[in-house]
Amino acid sequence: MLVFDGDCGFCTTCVRFVERYLRPDATIIAWQFADLGELGVTREQAEYELLWVDQRGRAFGGAQAVAKLLIHAGLPWSAPGLLLRVPPVRWLAHWLYRAVADNRGRLPGGTPACALPADRRPLQR
Repeated sequence: MLVFDGDCGFCTTCVRFVERYLRPDATIIAWQFADLGELGVTREQAEYELLWVDQRGRAFGGAQAVAKLLIHAGLPWSAPGLLLRVPPVRWLAHWLYRAVADNRGRLPGGTPACALPADRRPLQR
């Protein structure tokens, strides 16, 4: 399961890309509509980064969630996903993910709401 921030225009744009081109055999849900307790994650985790929750209930966040998504999507996407799991690429991916996530309101598809704290963002549908 892929859990993303449904209030963020940039995140929603990225998820639409994933649905259209990667077509993973996975549930994709905005954290605002997910039963986070059932998934074993907290609201704070979901607000902070993209989450991938596998069938065993293990949660992966940020760049590692992206890696798991790519791996799960199959070829040709699994190759870069596997690469994202290996140091030093893993470290660089983490840094890049944080840079993007921290500035998502300034990126294409982002909205001013992306820069607001989660409790002050209007829900985008």
